[in-house]
Amino acid sequence: MFVPVVLFSLTFVALAQEPQWATFEGASGKPGSGKKVVLISGDEEYRSEEILTQLGKILAKHHGFTCSVLYAVDPKTGEIDPRITDNIPGIEKLNEADIAVMYLRFRDLPDSQMRPIDDFLKSGKPILGIRTSTHAFNVPRGKTYSHYSFNYDDQGGPWQQGFGRLVLGETWIDHHGIHGTEATRGVAAPGQENNKILQGCEDMYGPTDVYTVRLPLPEGCVPLVLGEVLTGMQATDPPVSGAKNDPKMPIAWTKPYQIPGGKQGKVFTSTMGSGEDFLSEGFRRLLVNATYWLAGLEDQIPSRNVVDIVGTYNPLPMGFATHQKGVKPGLEGL
Repeated sequence: MFVPVVLFSLTFVALAQEPQWATFEGASGKPGSGKKVVLISGDEEYRSEEILTQLGKILAKHHGFTCSVLYAVDPKTGEIDPRITDNIPGIEKLNEADIAVMYLRFRDLPDSQMRPIDDFLKSGKPILGIRTSTHAFNVPRGKTYSHYSFNYDDQGGPWQQGFGRLVLGETWIDHHGIHGTEATRGVAAPGQENNKILQGCEDMYGPTDVYTVRLPLPEGCVPLVLGEVLTGMQATDPPVSGAKNDPKMPIAWTKPYQIPGGKQGKVFTSTMGSGEDFLSEGFRRLLVNATYWLAGLEDQIPSRNVVDIVGTYNPLPMGFATHQKGVKPGLEGL
């Protein structure tokens, strides 16, 4: 008796994994073409996830840098949530990066995510640090990378006060202007008016306040921009009188860095930099010009680098837990 045999063909369809970061391919024929920038966001207050997404788009479209923007992601939901301090997927992209842009605050990342940061620093590759990155890490004692913490006590050794002080030039000290009441106007530091990084950077304004830094800054630091504390929250407000503006605090500087066991590199640090600060054309140009400088392209900085907004950019005001909810990383970012 013949029994027909039915063969079942099973087809397995691999579902595409949701992206955990955003990547913007650099335009060809631009000064930054062929160079890779990794932008790492992760702060709860100043909308780093928004500013770095837009900065990545500007650097890619107008200047040719291929940019990967990383986010603090809730592993349970896959959503961007800057309150998650222990997870930034894609950190390993630093292994192929030419430049790192860091906008972090009090992160306690696992060793697997700290290691690529440590390797990048040991390579001596250039870094751009923004605002709260002076206190980027808060890793408890006893963990492998606790010396990165903003308040680390190295008994006077090289890691005293952690990554911020050793690499960027300062750790968290205090608010110099009154937070939420006294905004910031950036002015060229004396003698730096013709610095290539400052070309076209007039009218730097932001609603964030000036941070306190200790003067003088560490050896090798070159202050480029000073923060004028304003009497209010409008760009047209006059400066406050008295000691707050005498002397003015540096809010942007360059610096050499070298961590123990690593090569020497260079840093650009800005303590200005909320999502709303990035609406200032002068401030956007400052960060773009600084990226050119870090990439060794300072001779190609034009008198007014292109910093037009790409797509739409409507940043939320600074504030805790006020980030866009329910957003996942995607090909176009936020």
